[in-house]
Amino acid sequence: MKRSSRYEMDMCQGPILSKVLVFSVPLMLTSVLQLLFNAADIVVVGRFAGPTALAAVGSTGALINLIVNVLMGMSIGTSVLVARYYGADSPQDVSETVHTSIAISFFGGIAFGVAGIFLCRPLLALMGTPDDVIDQAALYMRIYFMGLPVIAVYNFGSAVLRAVGDTKRPMYFLTLAGVVNVLFNLLCVIVLKMGVAGVAVPTVLSQAVAASLVIWCLRRSDTSIHLDLRKVRVHVGKLREIVKIGLPAGIQGSVFSLSNVVIQSSVNSFGSTVMAANSSAANLEGFVYVIMNAFYQAALTFTSQNLGARQYARIRRILFSCVGLVSVFGLFFGIGGYTFGETLLTIYSTDPSVIHWGMIRLSLVCAPYFLCGIMDTMVGMMRGLGYSIAPMFVSMVGVVGVRLGWIFTVFAAAAATQPAESALASLYWSYPVSWGVTAAVHLGCFIYAYHKLMKNRNTQPMAAG
Repeated sequence: MKRSSRYEMDMCQGPILSKVLVFSVPLMLTSVLQLLFNAADIVVVGRFAGPTALAAVGSTGALINLIVNVLMGMSIGTSVLVARYYGADSPQDVSETVHTSIAISFFGGIAFGVAGIFLCRPLLALMGTPDDVIDQAALYMRIYFMGLPVIAVYNFGSAVLRAVGDTKRPMYFLTLAGVVNVLFNLLCVIVLKMGVAGVAVPTVLSQAVAASLVIWCLRRSDTSIHLDLRKVRVHVGKLREIVKIGLPAGIQGSVFSLSNVVIQSSVNSFGSTVMAANSSAANLEGFVYVIMNAFYQAALTFTSQNLGARQYARIRRILFSCVGLVSVFGLFFGIGGYTFGETLLTIYSTDPSVIHWGMIRLSLVCAPYFLCGIMDTMVGMMRGLGYSIAPMFVSMVGVVGVRLGWIFTVFAAAAATQPAESALASLYWSYPVSWGVTAAVHLGCFIYAYHKLMKNRNTQPMAAG
């Protein structure tokens, strides 16, 4: 198979730790840039449109993810399959997966976008969104869902590039798109006084720019990931494999979002000031998360390529490298986020009450965030091996089950008997507890799956559990 020495990476030979870093650092920078540009939405709307608009934009994230995560989960199936076929040196399979994925992303984006437009306001009302917030939140979501097809195309196209080790060009594309986002944010909110619409429209526009650049990149490729728009169609066999891996991942993400919607509803009960503080702190934590998520992507991609190439002995070394790195990076940035939290929160709001309530979340969620990184990395290892249903069930029980059980018992008791600060703290404790429990179970599942793989290493590596 022809490979580009400049951008694509052979993950099946040579040192692992250094290649994981070479793969992950551009991905970290890409994700941090994306969050910086998203943070520009929060900062601009908070500073120039007021705390109500800030609460409206910040409160939509969990609900948006609830609707779109099934579709976006399919991009994980794309990444796993492309990496596996790439490692197995099967260009025809790579090409069919790429063209099927682009078709899924565009038409799936249309379908989920229409659903989101009609469902957003009823779901916001079901979440108990305050009357002074719900109209603006619904407007933001409707504009976002109108742009979902291009958002999906960007995500699926980037998944193809990541699968062959190209994490640099998506970083370049997103940088340009982010500049467009910030410039139009300033224009639409400050000059044109468009409020939440002034951050929603530039978000969609910038994603359209990024999607166009990714498609351009795939079309110009002279390797197996080359995209011919005339050949974009669904190959049933590849669709089946993408769904087999991606659908459980998407369901898991949506169920995760369901638990976050319940948590957001609980936060909403404390009023708009706490909502604004929660949104600001969660936005800061997002930077820590995406840095760690780069190692989830590395674990998934490196494992998939080595599975396809039958380099099974390297998979254990991939585990040690990725878990070690995610722990170091997670501890450093998680504790750092809490240590400098008061200063960082002033970026979003200068209201002392918002900063006070935001620090409560940072102390209990941001500082121990490395546990989330370990949990996700173990999921990446399992999905790289082709297992998607097992990590879905473990995560649903370990994260969603623990969180919901915690909310309806520990938090409910605290909310009824303790002051607001203690009650809110009890709510946030559900995060690190659920991460730790789930990470431990995932590790046990990986040990079982790896031993099974080594025992049956002479069989085809395509089967999954």
